[in-house]
Amino acid sequence: MPNDFSRRDFLKVSSLGGLVTAAGLSHPISDSFALASSETSGSISVWVTSADQKLASAGRVTWQPASGQPASESIVLDPHKKFQPILGFGAAFTDAACYMFSQLSPGARADLFHKLFHPSEMNLSVCRTCVGSSDYSTRAYSYDEGDADPDLQRFSIDHDREYILPMLREARKANPDLFLFSSPWSPPGWMKANGSMLGGSMRRKYMPSYANYFLRFLQAYEAEGVPIQAVTVQNEVDTDQDGRMPACIWPQEYEVDFVRQNLGPLFEHSGVKTKIWLIDHNYNLWGRAAAELETPDLRKYSNAIAWHGYVGEPEWMDRVQKAYPDVEMYWTEGGPDYADPEYAKDWTSWSRTFTGVLRNWCRSITGWNLALDEQGRPNIGPFSCGGLITIHARDKSFSYSGQFWAFGHYSRFIRRGAVRIESQGTTPNLEHVAFENPDGRRVVVLTNSGSARSCELRLGNSAAIFSLPANSVTTAVL
Repeated sequence: MPNDFSRRDFLKVSSLGGLVTAAGLSHPISDSFALASSETSGSISVWVTSADQKLASAGRVTWQPASGQPASESIVLDPHKKFQPILGFGAAFTDAACYMFSQLSPGARADLFHKLFHPSEMNLSVCRTCVGSSDYSTRAYSYDEGDADPDLQRFSIDHDREYILPMLREARKANPDLFLFSSPWSPPGWMKANGSMLGGSMRRKYMPSYANYFLRFLQAYEAEGVPIQAVTVQNEVDTDQDGRMPACIWPQEYEVDFVRQNLGPLFEHSGVKTKIWLIDHNYNLWGRAAAELETPDLRKYSNAIAWHGYVGEPEWMDRVQKAYPDVEMYWTEGGPDYADPEYAKDWTSWSRTFTGVLRNWCRSITGWNLALDEQGRPNIGPFSCGGLITIHARDKSFSYSGQFWAFGHYSRFIRRGAVRIESQGTTPNLEHVAFENPDGRRVVVLTNSGSARSCELRLGNSAAIFSLPANSVTTAVL
């Protein structure tokens, strides 16, 4: 989590909050996705979220011969100009989220997991886990509690066996292609200068032990049937959150030296294929990201930056991409505030955020907690985050955030291995981003945060007119 000011500022910009009960997904993708045509001679399938419809089929739009120059409210596609490949979309299996999932009956959870993870539904496929406790946990814990134990004789993931690992296995059963990456909020307290998981900073002398801690974690999860495909060194490397929650400061030189002298060589020697992602914090650390990538020997072990969206602008990621064109970018955290009146309604704010992230080179988008209760619990930290979905504590019913509906316009239609393609157009309050799926079908997401309007989409010598409701997100499959 960022500091109080930066989180409030981000959430104010995103305008998220409130709570309403919503029905399940209104139009199963499995029934209609195959109808979309990749040829401009065919028609276009359309899905819309607005005030009165949620991820609903809006029928079909027909291509027509284009006439004259594009209108002022036109978006022009150029499939020949391609950018980054797409890994997928998802949210975090925090201890809190897994606890909430574990409170559901087996049948209710199976139904929910099908809706969230199955490729024919929401298709959430890039999700985060925590290495030990985050602030969204039932309690603070690490995998090696107590006095200094540099040989990790006490190491144990027993805490995770109760409900975290079972939830991860169940989710992967719903989506066998689930990509998991893991982030620590704090090393064990004995590895830190203040002796506590709450705040403080890492101590250099324990870096070899901490590298082994990562390795033991990966091996233990693998043995439980939950392989982890990537790790970040530290969630939010430059804040200790005033000692109010699990957190740890990692100066730039500490992170660099840990990766190139400890973690990277240990993974290489042990045959571990898990990727290492750097920074795992806000856009305003773009200078640090570039400097770390410049450090000798670092890119032998890591060529990926993880970003959060709480401070700065997504365009700042482009500065790193320009300096290192082959660097991989991933967006690893951002979520709503359950107390905000717009929690359940501001799908356009989230879709604008996602469009900006994708137009600035990120290959995946992973939100924060998959599920919390209606008061943002369990929570041992100072922030008022809400879940992607809310599981109501009393009756275990579900309701959905605006972020959930925004995610659906991307995750349900953009497949792993898709490539972002060029889309041009500068209409105020109309954001757009386009992709080409591995099967050749194209997906365009249009976010209209203004009043109702029409928009022309052009591809080659063909044009199609879309009616965009006020405050809406529209996905077109070509």
